[in-house]
Amino acid sequence: MAATAANFPGLEDVRAARNRIAPYVDVTPGLVRDGVAYKLEFLQHTGSFKVRGAFNAALQLTQEERARGVVAVSGGNHGLAVAYVGRVLGISATVVMPKTTPQFVVDRASADGARVELTDTIAAAFTRVDELVREGQMLLHPFDDVRVIAGQGTIALEMLEQLPEVETIVASIGGGGLIAGIASTAKRLKPDVKIVGVETKGADAMRRALDASKPVTLEGITSIARTLGAPAVSDLTLNAVQTFVDDVVVVDDRDAVAALVELQEKLGVLVEPAASCTYAALHLERIPKTEQTMLLLCGSNLRIDEAAAWKQRFLG
Repeated sequence: MAATAANFPGLEDVRAARNRIAPYVDVTPGLVRDGVAYKLEFLQHTGSFKVRGAFNAALQLTQEERARGVVAVSGGNHGLAVAYVGRVLGISATVVMPKTTPQFVVDRASADGARVELTDTIAAAFTRVDELVREGQMLLHPFDDVRVIAGQGTIALEMLEQLPEVETIVASIGGGGLIAGIASTAKRLKPDVKIVGVETKGADAMRRALDASKPVTLEGITSIARTLGAPAVSDLTLNAVQTFVDDVVVVDDRDAVAALVELQEKLGVLVEPAASCTYAALHLERIPKTEQTMLLLCGSNLRIDEAAAWKQRFLG
């Protein structure tokens, strides 16, 4: 069946997801600083928004499905979320990630009890997960799953409650599950709100899909924003963006790193390039800078030495 707006989670699904995951996730704060609003989702469990969708999907598994165990493919954050969800709910979890995944991410997933497999590339990780699903494990897809999308949509409920007058919501795009959930939820509650997605060059699968009017598989992920590194978006998330998102902009890694540094100075927080790219788009005047613009800062899973290396590499 082709992906259509009718296939996306409805408001009732997102509200049900909110109630379902409430015992397991935090309502993350919003704040306004120097004329810009921020949603501090990096303060969520495991350091990113991903636990929302992972919990919503896992909590809807039957007992027989839970007994089979869950498997996930990830550039980092979804893997951490699934490992955490597995530990909290007592479900065996396998996480498949590319070898470029930082060791601290691998160690954290392992510490939560997940079996971690590393592959040469993210594309190879998706292939390996397909094999494990055929062997019987239950897939918790990072974005191509309406249960996951509904879980991510709970962020929009909080954003509209924290900033009812919001005019523009800005969110990162990897595979598209996050923005699909946020945009479809926000637009249904407030049709005049503008939704802008941001990618980094070299991890811009959605922008390329929009330009081609179909999913396009990237030859490789060259951006440092590894958690945006889906090799391709899905028909479902592409259609969600075509239906609900007003624009998708692409920024360079250098701009994302400069934004990372500025956010650290301005807010005293260290976020991933996958999060700081939203601020980069604002700084480049691709998005209006007003107190009614809300940037989603979606994750903070990086180390200080990694950020310092990027700063030296791109900013000198």
